[in-house]
Amino acid sequence: MKIVFAGTPEFAASSLRSLLAAGHEVALVLTRPDRPAGRGLKPQPSAVKRLARQRGLRLMQPPTLKDAEVLRAVAALAPEAVVVAAYGLILPQPLLQLPPRGCLNVHASLLPRWRGAAPIQRALLAGDALTGITIMKMNEGLDTGPILLQEAIPISADDTAGTLHDKLAQLGAELIVRVLASAPAPLAQDESAATYAPRIGKHEAEIDWRKPAVEIERQVRAFNPLPGAQTGFDGTALKIWRARVEPGVAGEPGTVLAVDATGIVAACGREALRITELQRAGGKRLPAQAFLCGCRLEPGLRLGVCRA
Repeated sequence: MKIVFAGTPEFAASSLRSLLAAGHEVALVLTRPDRPAGRGLKPQPSAVKRLARQRGLRLMQPPTLKDAEVLRAVAALAPEAVVVAAYGLILPQPLLQLPPRGCLNVHASLLPRWRGAAPIQRALLAGDALTGITIMKMNEGLDTGPILLQEAIPISADDTAGTLHDKLAQLGAELIVRVLASAPAPLAQDESAATYAPRIGKHEAEIDWRKPAVEIERQVRAFNPLPGAQTGFDGTALKIWRARVEPGVAGEPGTVLAVDATGIVAACGREALRITELQRAGGKRLPAQAFLCGCRLEPGLRLGVCRA
């Protein structure tokens, strides 16, 4: 089948690889313009752009899809479908109406739960037991189109945003190929069950030790690998990468209660958190035991600043 593909990060590249492996003709790839990244803030190509170049695919990087030139380019190719995965730009109505099979979106949640930009992180923060992939036919709304195929997977107790991303990217890559092969009937979403997953703000990474340990532990997993759950100690930032709840332990929120080879125990609003992997500003991610060799953290010291 002749398709146009629109996507940007590695999540989308997984679907593009799968479509190519299934023998689909990808007539055009749309991806976001290169963005500054790394220490030198040099423009870096997206994962989808790198893959498109490797496979010799035609590529466009428009800053907006409202440009008539983009619509003309897509229309001239006469694709049967447009596949969209984590693209980052809104598709205008003329483009949505162009392909006979429609514009199909690979979304990393069980719609209508977690419509929006950060479904993986929001599912982890909420403590959801399940997540999954939804393939939907796009309309003008925010992830409101009818569902073509949906499959759930469990969220394990040690899943991070990174591990869940990889599982869902693989699942999405499989499901989009199945949808194109079978053309399932669309099913309208239940609007009464809709929830939203807004983009993660930097302020959300700051740990408030007054919260229950179970919520902070979810925060640590939801923000691993980006942006990293953060607290403060001795005037510097600390990123907490791995932790687990210590039930039946109490103390003043943010206070270090115990320090040993298995971790740093800090009191929370309810119960405590054992920090097992962390990173000082400018340093490396380290297991707690290695971290303690270069940083004096003792019982009674305080982490972070609780919000007033």
